[in-house]
Amino acid sequence: MPTAPRPAAPAPPPTAPSLTERRKAETQLEIARTAAALFAEHGTAVTADDIARTAGVALRTFYRYFRTKEDSVAPLLAVGVRQWLADLRRLAGEPDGPPVRDVLEQAARQALTPSDERAAEALRWTRGLLRVMRDDPALRSVWHRVHHDSEEALVPVLAGMTDGGPLEVRLAAAAANTAMRVAVETWAADDAPDAPEDGPAELVVRGMRALTAGLSGLDRRRA
Repeated sequence: MPTAPRPAAPAPPPTAPSLTERRKAETQLEIARTAAALFAEHGTAVTADDIARTAGVALRTFYRYFRTKEDSVAPLLAVGVRQWLADLRRLAGEPDGPPVRDVLEQAARQALTPSDERAAEALRWTRGLLRVMRDDPALRSVWHRVHHDSEEALVPVLAGMTDGGPLEVRLAAAAANTAMRVAVETWAADDAPDAPEDGPAELVVRGMRALTAGLSGLDRRRA
């Protein structure tokens, strides 16, 4: 029979990753950087053995972390997503901050504006990867999976920021995520020399404004 709801127990504090987990993540990311660079330079002819050898790990180590050669680029693609969500949470936590719409734009712009040379290099590798993906369904599948996961992760973040209902929150997450994806894809496909207005940071803001224009809940913050 139904019972009265009980207060939820307080959530335990987050546990810091262990040294083993951190080393595993670092190894995965280093393999991902190597794979992205090789794919960008040599295309789909790259093999798992090529990636493992260039990254300085045994092939069995490679397959301990990744099922396929295409899966190996996922950690690199996910880095930008994690940074975007981290910036969004930080901006959302600022008291008396701007409307959600402005927070989304600011976090997206920051995520696609490299803060150092390593970040700029990762963005260049992503551009090369996206060009290779046009002829590789398996790589495209990894790209879309990363963005699907980012959209799911974005929903609870937005739900805590806006007083919009579940539908509006889902639409906002889908719109913001799509703006990020399409901005990077459009930038990657452009063979012309880069102009500031055609960079991914500017493209994502334009896309975000177009796709979220009808979502009035983004004009205010949850009290």
